Amino acid sequence: MLILQHPLEVHNPKGSARLLHLSLPGSRLVAGETFDDLPTLLAQPCADENLAALPRVSVLLYPQTPQDKPQEAWQFNTVLEALTPRYPYWHDPTQLQLVVLDGTWRKTRKMLYCNPQLLQLPRLALEGMPASRYLIRRAHRADQLSTLEATCAALAQVHGGCLQFAPLLAAFDGFVAQQLENRSH
Repeated sequence: MLILQHPLEVHNPKGSARLLHLSLPGSRLVAGETFDDLPTLLAQPCADENLAALPRVSVLLYPQTPQDKPQEAWQFNTVLEALTPRYPYWHDPTQLQLVVLDGTWRKTRKMLYCNPQLLQLPRLALEGMPASRYLIRRAHRADQLSTLEATCAALAQVHGGCLQFAPLLAAFDGFVAQQLENRSH
């Protein structure tokens, strides 16, 4: 997994990307607004020695924007169907490199449009998500998730279930509770 974090989020005590990165072995957290080395970041081989020779398939976790064509944002099964002809080995979810943008909606939109290669990636859009547990930041809609929550939901789709991410979400709930407690003092 590749987490691209807006520079203004790096030292934000309420940010969830750092917790996500520290909790997921093999993830990479890179700060910036534009990424001149994006082709290199996207091309890094799989950590699994048996699959390292195969190119990774990068998929951007990002909702459809008004500028997108209707077919550009897909559910995970649609991403699989679209990628299988190009990548016949696409039976192994370890070959997926989920690319996650971390920042406010405005900041991530700017990151998206400042890095045209991100716009070319297949897009995974989450739909029908429950209300966010991220009570320490204001959202415009209840289903606007934190970076950590959205990533856990996407990985649950990839790996066929969310039970393995329950401990991470429990840690996130503890993080949120601690932040709320600090706010009340």
